[in-house]
Amino acid sequence: MDRIILYENEKPNISIRMEMYFTEQGKLVFDGYDIGKSVSEFWGDSDYEYKYTIEQNGVAKLFHLFGLPNSDRALLLREIKKRFGENDAYSKFGDFLRENDIDFDSFTWA
Repeated sequence: MDRIILYENEKPNISIRMEMYFTEQGKLVFDGYDIGKSVSEFWGDSDYEYKYTIEQNGVAKLFHLFGLPNSDRALLLREIKKRFGENDAYSKFGDFLRENDIDFDSFTWA
């Protein structure tokens, strides 16, 4: 399974990890979590999880938008990391998906 860490940060009050991977069915998943005291103070629970799932037709749009060959999943993951691999990746990538009419499912839990 193709997988990449988009962003990771470990501090005394918070741990953040965001990764992106392809499922066996060809869906692209953005999976992230924040955990720690800062999260508990903000959300009332010690962890916050968030996820986007993009179906294959949306993945094809991403390949096209970035000018990449459709078969190179690792290259797509690296390109997404290059463009969105910072602490605000979840927000910026979601904005990008909406701006480019790419359908996705989202999930958050705190």
